[in-house]
Amino acid sequence: MSFTCPVCGYDGLDVEPRPACGGGSFEICPSCGFQFGVSDDDRGYTFDAWRRKWVDGGMVWDNGRSSPPSGWDPVRQLTRVGTAVRR
Repeated sequence: MSFTCPVCGYDGLDVEPRPACGGGSFEICPSCGFQFGVSDDDRGYTFDAWRRKWVDGGMVWDNGRSSPPSGWDPVRQLTRVGTAVRR
């Protein structure tokens, strides 16, 4: 089972980002780089603010540290979280 990042719409997270029992998963989304429980709870970013930062920065996979999976399309995945952008 995989989970969807509520920030960027990437659907390959291993753990539920914000479990019903509370807290963050501490997983880092490889697409947008958001770390649940750290980026939000410790650093104060909202999902919307981080999303804007990631989109404005060019929607780079893994902050450029690795290559995205074949067929990765950040514009298409953003539609999963109700965000429409153009390249």
